[in-house]
Amino acid sequence: MSETINAAYYRRNKSFVVETAPSPLPEDDEIAIRIAYCGICGTDMHIYHGNMDARVGESRIIGHEMSGVVEAIGANVEGVSLGQQVVVRPLDHCGDCPACDAGHTHICHKLKFLGIDTDGAMQEIWVVPAHTVHTLPDDMRLDHAALIEPVAVACHDVRLSELQSGEDVVVIGGGPIGVLVAMVARDAGGNVVISEVNPNRLAIAQKMGFDTVNPAEVDLAATINERTGGKGADVVFEVSGSQPGVDAMTTVAATRGRIVMVAIHAQKPTVDMFQFFWRELKLIGVRVYEPVDYEKAISIIASGGVDAETFITDVAPLDDIQTAFEALDRSPTAMKSLIKVGKDV
Repeated sequence: MSETINAAYYRRNKSFVVETAPSPLPEDDEIAIRIAYCGICGTDMHIYHGNMDARVGESRIIGHEMSGVVEAIGANVEGVSLGQQVVVRPLDHCGDCPACDAGHTHICHKLKFLGIDTDGAMQEIWVVPAHTVHTLPDDMRLDHAALIEPVAVACHDVRLSELQSGEDVVVIGGGPIGVLVAMVARDAGGNVVISEVNPNRLAIAQKMGFDTVNPAEVDLAATINERTGGKGADVVFEVSGSQPGVDAMTTVAATRGRIVMVAIHAQKPTVDMFQFFWRELKLIGVRVYEPVDYEKAISIIASGGVDAETFITDVAPLDDIQTAFEALDRSPTAMKSLIKVGKDV
């Protein structure tokens, strides 16, 4: 391992600085990973805008949607080898709270999210707890592998929805996570429609082969009822984070339909509880992912169930991280921007 690495530090005020830092070494039960690619996600953009300064501080290396290869292995670690391609499930749980005791470590009461609560993957070498690492097929492209974390979010959402092949699905919100939810739902056999008001996002969804509806132009509920013979959607994913999206989720749902709340709402939305009574609807909350969702995401990407080539819209080197965030902030068309962290990975 080299003595120094390059790392991008968030320094508040929408600014990043790339500096050299000492090359970290893994301690017991840790793995050092040479990072290949790291995606920019919605949470990273919230950090960029200063909305999470109290949590991340003023000198944080962010990033968690990553891929890389094993650089060094600490004591007590088994199941991985040097040079192996890997991704990180960036959740570190306490192991001693009611959620952990119940086996729900992904929603630990004291959960640390790597790359937010700790330094993350926008650095050439990242040291992480060994239990967070998942190995990849040798032939998987590492730029495609950087999508595994957000795809795992979608896999978790679809798994908890209990979607069955042949069921009708409406995804409300055609942003990056909404499109990934739609891809995973389609891979599971769902008949998927994406509802989105942004014409640029509609065009991307259509390019990926999805049926789309613009609720600003047509009546979404009437359109879904027409498509389903008056039944409505068996499964609805609310991914817009908007009040109109919450209004729509109850109007398009079938009797005993399942509504999955994927989006994080900045303000408490108003929910039509009468429809839950009248149609015996079910509302399902979802948050991050579990190990099984990561393995499913790896499988889906390996099999081509996610259109990675279309979904990745641009790649920039680590030295250009500032420009990449600025460009993504004003882009109406970008789905997933990647930072190529390692020059030789």
